[in-house]
Amino acid sequence: MTGSVSGVRTVVRPDYPQCPDTVTRAIARGAVLQPARWGIPDIAYTLVGAIGFSIIGVLLAISVESVFNLTLAWSLLIGLVTPWVALAGWPLLVTQLRGNGPVIDLGIHFTWRDAGWGLLGGVVALFGSGAVALLITAVVGEFDSAAGEVASDIATAGPLIALIIFALLVAVGAPIVEEIAFRGLAYAAIAKRGVHPAWVIAITAVIFAAFHLEPTRMPLLLFSGVVFGVLRWYTRGLGAPIIAHAVVNTPGAVFLLFA
Repeated sequence: MTGSVSGVRTVVRPDYPQCPDTVTRAIARGAVLQPARWGIPDIAYTLVGAIGFSIIGVLLAISVESVFNLTLAWSLLIGLVTPWVALAGWPLLVTQLRGNGPVIDLGIHFTWRDAGWGLLGGVVALFGSGAVALLITAVVGEFDSAAGEVASDIATAGPLIALIIFALLVAVGAPIVEEIAFRGLAYAAIAKRGVHPAWVIAITAVIFAAFHLEPTRMPLLLFSGVVFGVLRWYTRGLGAPIIAHAVVNTPGAVFLLFA
C-alpha cells in the first residue's frame, strides 16, 4: 500500500483512503491509474515557490511601473497574481508529471451536489468567521485585511477597471488558486500518508491561515479553513470547498468595490 522513493517522497495506490472521488470514479470506468508519486515535499515547494514569486512580483511591478509608466493600481495587481504561478501552478504541474493529472489526483470537478454543500458551507464559514471577527475586534479593536489595504491603494490610484479586476480576483481567482493548493495538493499529500481526517483538516487549516501572514485575522482564517477542509473530506473533491471559499470572499470583494 505504502512505499517511498529515495526515503522521501511517499508513493501509494491511487485509491488510498480519503482519495478524491474522481479517483474511484476513474477506476470504476476501467481506467488504469498510476500511483501518486508526489507528496509532502511538494507542499513546501508550493509555499516556498509562492513566496519566491511574491518577491519576483514586487520587483516586476516596480520595473513595469517605471518602464511603461503604469499606475500603482496595475502594479499592485501584478504583485497579487504572480504568487499564484506557484500556488496553483506547482500542484497542477506535479500531479500531471508524477500522477494522473490534477482533475483526477486533486478532485477538481463540480456537481450540483458540490454546489449545494459549497453554498451551505460558505454560509457557515461566512457567519462563523464573522462572529470570530467580532470577538477579535472586542479584544484588539478595529482591524483591516491585507486585501482591504490593497483595495484602498488601488481605489486611490485608479482606474476603476483595476479595482473591478481586483474584486474579481478576490471573489473568484483566490478561491480557485488557494483551494487547489491547500485542500487539493496539501490535503491529499497528507491524507495519503494515512493521517486521520480530523488531523488532515486541522493541519491544512493551519497552513492555510499561516500562509496569509495576517496574525490578527488568523483565528477567522482557521475557522474558514476547517470548514473548507470538512467539505473536502465529506464531498471528496474540490468543487464544494472552492464554492464555499468564493461565498466567503464575495461579500468582502463587493464591499471593497463599492466602499
